[in-house]
Amino acid sequence: MNLSIHIRLLLAASLVLTAFLGLTGVALDKAFRSSAEKALRESLQASVYALLAAAGEDDQGRLTMPEILSDPRFNLPDSGFYAEVHSPDISFDWRSASAVGRHLNIGEPSVEPGERRFSQVRSGNGGEVVALSFGVSWEDFDGVETQYVLSVVEDMQPHQVQITTFRNTLFYWLGGAALVLLLAQGGVLRWGLFPLRKVSDELSDIESGGSDQLKGVYPQELTGLTDNINSLIRQAQSRQQRYRDSLGDLAHSLKTPLAILQGMAELPETGDRNESRQLAEQVDRMNQIVSHQLQRAAASGRSTLALSTPVEAAVERIAITLSKVYLEKGIRWELDLPDDLGFPGDEGDLMEFMGNLMDNAWKYGSQRVRISGLATGDGIELHVEDDGAGIPQAQAESVLQRGRRMDEQQPGQGIGLAVVSDIISAYGGELIVGKSVLGGADLVALIPNH
Repeated sequence: MNLSIHIRLLLAASLVLTAFLGLTGVALDKAFRSSAEKALRESLQASVYALLAAAGEDDQGRLTMPEILSDPRFNLPDSGFYAEVHSPDISFDWRSASAVGRHLNIGEPSVEPGERRFSQVRSGNGGEVVALSFGVSWEDFDGVETQYVLSVVEDMQPHQVQITTFRNTLFYWLGGAALVLLLAQGGVLRWGLFPLRKVSDELSDIESGGSDQLKGVYPQELTGLTDNINSLIRQAQSRQQRYRDSLGDLAHSLKTPLAILQGMAELPETGDRNESRQLAEQVDRMNQIVSHQLQRAAASGRSTLALSTPVEAAVERIAITLSKVYLEKGIRWELDLPDDLGFPGDEGDLMEFMGNLMDNAWKYGSQRVRISGLATGDGIELHVEDDGAGIPQAQAESVLQRGRRMDEQQPGQGIGLAVVSDIISAYGGELIVGKSVLGGADLVALIPNH
């Protein structure tokens, strides 16, 4: 799964945060339960001591319990707080007023004098209770010791409600804290990764021809990366320029001897006219091949790092020039190009392929030529239309081949559309031959931004 760095970091931080808050919640819940249980035991122990302090004796020195205790909870029926005093042989069995009519079901534990025993059981009424039993030894006036068990019982429901309330409150607070922290983390990550997004945007701008360098100010961690990218761009531009210079030198080196040979072939003194004609044809053929291969080499050496070239101005210059070349035809031409339409490449390439397309339109058109274009979502689309005979669908592919002309009667080398196709293909685009509403051909150049 190809996830972005932002999503990866956010997911990782979310998992860590969830685990941390989950463990924190469990620890706090356990600590609160332990604290509540400890407080309950201490409360029961204090109540047992208070119960023992309230005990009295009869005229024989035996243990007696008052009807009313100082803690009002022992005196209210079903208060949830109960007391019980009994002897192991059940010869003495006393209950507080709050326990009247209730079966506490704490059993009859055998608790040694001085021993404390906690127990948590379900009472006969179905509720859960916790009890503290304390063993004492009581000596009467005759010196006879009798063992008693003092028990204080408390209903667990209020404590369970307290624990549940705490747990719910803890859940809401931790959940809210998790949400706030996740939002904060998202904002921090977005702010922290902004320089990377800025680098990506600037690279896209370079690819589309809007810039030629990374010009933003970046953090120290990215300075090395951006400097290296700028260095690579400069090297690519330098290599491209050297490549073009070499091609230009090669073109001059080859064309000069060819021009001399062609001139010699045209001289009547060179010998037999038939041989001269054959020599001229071969020289012309060599010239075609050299021109085509140089154009292809130039096309393959193109880069997407060039600045955007305004289309309208370049096309208008070509149209004015062609109007002078084909002055006798009286071609009426029109432009329908947005002012801000830009070609994502070199101006020389734009002039080369649009010059060839428009030359075909002027050459094969009758009276009208229209050049239009628009920016699409991922590039530009250029149309060159004429009102000539058009190109049959069966010949749509063959006219893009080197050496094939739409009209064999017309002069030319037959490599124009092949060069156009090569140039556009070098930019990742496509040349389409269609039918124009003017009646002739509609040559469409589709060129992506990248």
